[in-house]
Amino acid sequence: MKTLDNLLQTAFGLSAFRPYQEAVCKTVIEGKDSLLVMPTGSGKSLCYQLPGLARNGTTLVISPLIALMEDQVAKLKEVGLRAERIHSGRDKGSFQSISSAYVDGSLDYLFIAPERLGVPGFPEMLAQRKPILIAVDEAHCISHWGHDFRPDYRLVGQRIPQLRPAPVIALTATATPLVQNDIVTQLGMEDAERFIHGFRRTNIAVEVLEMRPSLRRETVRRVLRDSGRPAIVYVPTRKESDALGRELQEDFSAAAYHAGLAAAERERVQTEFLSGTLDVVVATVAFGMGVDKANVRTVIHTALPGTVEAYYQEIGRAGRDGDSCRAILLHSYADRRTHEFFHDRDYPESTALNKIFQQLETTAQSKDDVRERVGMATETFDRALEKLWVHGGARLDPEENMSQGSADWKEIYQSQKDHKIGQLNQMSGYADSHGCRMLHLIEHFGDLTDSGGPCGLCDVCVPDTCVVRSSRQTTPDEESVMSGILEGLRERNGISTGQLHRGTCADKGLDRRSFEWLLGGLARAGLLRVSDDSFEKEGSVIRFQRAHLTREGYEAGRDEVASIKLTEPPAPKKKTSRTRAKRDVTPKQTILAKPRRDATVVTEKASPELVNALKAWRLTEARNREIPAFRILSDRVLRAVAAARPESEEDLLAVSGIGPALTRMFGEKILEIVREAGK
Repeated sequence: MKTLDNLLQTAFGLSAFRPYQEAVCKTVIEGKDSLLVMPTGSGKSLCYQLPGLARNGTTLVISPLIALMEDQVAKLKEVGLRAERIHSGRDKGSFQSISSAYVDGSLDYLFIAPERLGVPGFPEMLAQRKPILIAVDEAHCISHWGHDFRPDYRLVGQRIPQLRPAPVIALTATATPLVQNDIVTQLGMEDAERFIHGFRRTNIAVEVLEMRPSLRRETVRRVLRDSGRPAIVYVPTRKESDALGRELQEDFSAAAYHAGLAAAERERVQTEFLSGTLDVVVATVAFGMGVDKANVRTVIHTALPGTVEAYYQEIGRAGRDGDSCRAILLHSYADRRTHEFFHDRDYPESTALNKIFQQLETTAQSKDDVRERVGMATETFDRALEKLWVHGGARLDPEENMSQGSADWKEIYQSQKDHKIGQLNQMSGYADSHGCRMLHLIEHFGDLTDSGGPCGLCDVCVPDTCVVRSSRQTTPDEESVMSGILEGLRERNGISTGQLHRGTCADKGLDRRSFEWLLGGLARAGLLRVSDDSFEKEGSVIRFQRAHLTREGYEAGRDEVASIKLTEPPAPKKKTSRTRAKRDVTPKQTILAKPRRDATVVTEKASPELVNALKAWRLTEARNREIPAFRILSDRVLRAVAAARPESEEDLLAVSGIGPALTRMFGEKILEIVREAGK
């Protein structure tokens, strides 16, 4: 203990451990594998940094995020520790000198990107002087069930055995029990000690409200005026970020932030927000990583996020100073329809993948030949091929010559496709749930040490403190239905909400949506609680909810029901299956899915010389990394770049399919090729 405390103070300048850190550090120092799942900002990094020093050797840190890697290395160097990093953004000279320093034992920490483990000779170099500890950061990326799965992360589990006997610590802020189990399996650490802690935030008042999109901007403005700043407003699209950012500038010091802005502009917005010059950032999900601002008072979502994991990370950026803060989610059924539209685009039907698979042979064929035989539109073919490759059904070399892979791809792909919709179902279920918001999130992540009690802060626990919800007294008809619900539970407590609806409302003509709304009113009044449950059927997990009377509910009479205040009823929703939803996509929703500014560019106008120059560069990069060329730049994006002829980073970011990460790695070279072709 004394040694650990001394090391904490002398090496890192910290006077005491945060909750749970000490137990994790001691386990890792003893040489045991560990899985650490704690929220962003809880101090996970120290749990490999301190044990690495205590074990007296080089800690190998595998991280998929270059920006985070750079930040960690800079902070370690600031306190006098020997840290370096190897990733695609560094030159060969740096790579060679850092490799030599590693083999010589001159580094305390070496950070690498996961794809480096696929470079011939690199794992062997690491094995020359085995690390004393292996830290796998953002470990959810290794799991097909993680919200940010990356095929390159599969290399980690394959290479770890030759770097043993070093213990492994896997770290992430967002892993459900399903993902946790997959992480330890993929990394070969089934006996790992598990530390799943700290997901309860005791200072965030969460509020969720169904609201038409047309009302959300004015609601945001009112909340920011009355509920506290600094604030982050998360929006679903870049277009909305720009538009709402401009509107809010009329009343606040506000700015937009999204991946389509030039790096200098993104840096300016982030710096001014951190310094306090800006009060409000209107951002897409591109904003947040590395943003550690302690006094954010409000986080607002103007549309339904795609996953509970992403939502929890984003609201977790509020109130890190421990003071009171608020998280508000505004959503409607249209948000889900938009997510489904993009899901269907990004995850083609298995039949599309199978058409390609059936055309492949054990001997390599060119991608163009296969596409011609399949007779599929180029963009659909490219999306289906990428999924087929990711899930092992196709093998591709850097020149994109294709051969048939494993026949097991179909089941794996379908499971992944269904899981993505399952994540959306979980998020929709959270928005429509009737129980304590914070407790719902805690149970989602499987926190091993939580008390299991309600938060006492959210819109369910204390509805009178809401800042967005408006309420009114119940009508006589509503009181009658609610009394019937309570009576039904007195006869059979704990039944499913579906059974409760059929048993108490079948003769009243009350649709399920309105029933759920009244059920929520009873839950907010403390007369019943609703819990999640599930069962397995034909290999699938069927999730549902049960309703339970509280003590107050057992004793409640007509007067208690009449005193309940209800929020405004939800807007009517058409009964529609996912198949019907696909047919019902409106022109407005279709617009959301269109490419960005380059949509008006006719790619046929791209000069063949520029297209060929970009393809030659792409092939060189693919060969260096030993990955298919489309993983560098797809044909569609490459031709869009050639048609747009970008002259600056901002122009390049305006091309659909080009984001900050790609621009950071390859932007300068792409712009150079475009300039050369224009001479």
